[in-house]
Amino acid sequence: MAYDILKKIAEETGIKLWQAEAAAELIDSGCTIPFIARYRKEATGAMDDEVLRSFYERLRYLRNLEDRKQTVLASIDEQGKLTDELRAKIEDAETATVLEDLYRPYKPKRKTRAGIAREKGLQGLADYLMSGKSAGDPLAEAGKYISEEKEIPDAMTAVRLAQDIIAGDMSDDADIRDWIRKKTFSRGYITCSLGQEGKKLAEAGERSVYENYYEYSEPASRIPGHRVLAINRGEKEKVLSVSVDAPEEEIDRYLERRMLRKVSDACRPYVEDAVQDGYRRLIAPSIATEVRGTLTESAEEGAIRVFGSNLEQLLMQPPLRGKTVLGWDPAFRTGCKLAVCDPTGKILETAVIYPTAPQNRVREAEEVLEKLCDRYDVDVISVGNGTASRESEKIIADFIRGYEKSRRDRKLHYAIVNEAGASVYSASKLATEEHPDLNVGERSSASIARRLQDPLSELVKIDPKAIGVGQYQHDMNQKRLGEALTAVVEKCVNSVGVDVNTASPSLLGYVSGISRQLASNIVAYRNENGRFTDRRQLLKVPKLGPKAFEQCAGFLRITGGSEPLDATSVHPESYEAARAILKECGFDAADIAAGRIKGIAGRKDIADKLGIGKYTFADIAAELEKPGRDPREDVQAPVLRSDVLDMSDLTEGMELKGTVRNIVDFGAFVDIGVHQDGLVHISQMSDRFIKHPLDVVKVGDIVNVKVLSVDEKRGKISLTMKL
Repeated sequence: MAYDILKKIAEETGIKLWQAEAAAELIDSGCTIPFIARYRKEATGAMDDEVLRSFYERLRYLRNLEDRKQTVLASIDEQGKLTDELRAKIEDAETATVLEDLYRPYKPKRKTRAGIAREKGLQGLADYLMSGKSAGDPLAEAGKYISEEKEIPDAMTAVRLAQDIIAGDMSDDADIRDWIRKKTFSRGYITCSLGQEGKKLAEAGERSVYENYYEYSEPASRIPGHRVLAINRGEKEKVLSVSVDAPEEEIDRYLERRMLRKVSDACRPYVEDAVQDGYRRLIAPSIATEVRGTLTESAEEGAIRVFGSNLEQLLMQPPLRGKTVLGWDPAFRTGCKLAVCDPTGKILETAVIYPTAPQNRVREAEEVLEKLCDRYDVDVISVGNGTASRESEKIIADFIRGYEKSRRDRKLHYAIVNEAGASVYSASKLATEEHPDLNVGERSSASIARRLQDPLSELVKIDPKAIGVGQYQHDMNQKRLGEALTAVVEKCVNSVGVDVNTASPSLLGYVSGISRQLASNIVAYRNENGRFTDRRQLLKVPKLGPKAFEQCAGFLRITGGSEPLDATSVHPESYEAARAILKECGFDAADIAAGRIKGIAGRKDIADKLGIGKYTFADIAAELEKPGRDPREDVQAPVLRSDVLDMSDLTEGMELKGTVRNIVDFGAFVDIGVHQDGLVHISQMSDRFIKHPLDVVKVGDIVNVKVLSVDEKRGKISLTMKL
């Protein structure tokens, strides 16, 4: 059976069977996805991180399905009802839905109307009504079942009980359910109307974000995911009432063919009523729930993919190296919190200023800013994009103009950063342990500064779900969302690599093979014994055994240690091969740090001569030529500004440069230097047809846009990338 599962996945994904077998074996042996993707390319044929994660999810699903099949088979067998035909159908079931349909008639149920009727002995009458040979009077036959003891006072009561059995049996028929489910999905509509709260809003004349759905209907097979999630939220808030409108005429004709073909004319009216009851009372509500569930699951998966892609691009923003940054956490009444961080992220000084309403102490704030910028040679002011951001941005831009004018040799810029999750981090136990002497506001402003200096190192301290680069993240399966986003963070951390001597426990905890406890143990060992000078020292860390070392060693960097290869992503298991390559090309280990190694990547003959796999050789060669290369270097640097625009400054046709801040199914939000991000609708992204905004842009991209329209009253800016 395991072979069948792997064969099925290989066919679905287009990989070779041997690749599926190798990947499954490595996963089962305890290897992590990042480790397999980076250091077991020879075994898997270079399956990358995304392919491996998709493979693992499908493998887990099919294995769980197989376990469920065995449970179902055992349950039906215990009842003595397992036939060869039923066994074959169960073993061939490809989805959990089909499996549960097959199990439905045999599944232990709470008391149902059909079950009660059977207990009263009405199965015989139900069989009579369904039999084509029953030409007599059904009520006369029903009279035989009258029983005071069983509370069947008359023939019609007996008929109604028999109808309950017919309706229940029809509802439990796997083939009927499957046909109706497919027909409802392919031909049905999702329809919205006003809910309880929606009616109140409408009566009061109040606007609602759900206005477009007050009288709305769309084919279930074509409704996009973002609308499904919006409708779900509107329903949850009771603003909308949502229904699934099935093609009932087609379904009725199908049920007539299926259920009434052999029924006698005398019994037909009674069976017709039972069939109608079975569909409308039992099947339709259940199928509607399943259709809504399927649409929601699909929408959530799509939203999670977008969220994950956005998160990856945010985490992989290039660090602003060598810059002293002043973090500015904007606010009104409580004042704007400031923190100056040196190029390593160390907090040099904190302050609170009150330039915004209601205090409006702008001059006093400028004096504080002037002193901090002079004292620490501040290069950039990093401003959070939350409450009072727009007002703060205007104050900063005015300050920069005056500051640069009075100090002609100085250049000062500012940048807007996404502050989502900063408050969550600043009040967390982790932040308290990291900065016990700072208050919540000071920690938050320091986090905003560090997000510009090294986004990855800072953002890993925050629950990925709190970073807020997606849509409807609070309306979806939180466990599934958490798993997917954690996988994204793991991928980013391991692709960049981690300096084991400076990394925080939060960062170390995402490294392949390192648990939260192991991360704490590494930091504790480092604090007690000083810097790591060799990767092998990791084996002295409590609880870090050979397996964990195998999984994590290649992703942990040690600069200035006793082994030059420890500063690269070359795994210790490949050190001997790396040295052999260097020797063949006339280099030695000292040339690595000096950056003198060139021309190795093209020497495929060396790989053959030394018996090194082609993927391993390519990775080692690339790393030797660019030791410790940071993949974030390929990403566009953040836009640093020195002036600010107001919405009133924007005019139709104005061309600007902006940064993609967030991507949703229907477009991308772009920061153009105005407090309100502008929307580039998917239709305005390209002259060619695109299925999703991610086909064109990603978070962090610097794009050229043109203003289509500005609605100051509603705070909306429409942009186009069609210049």
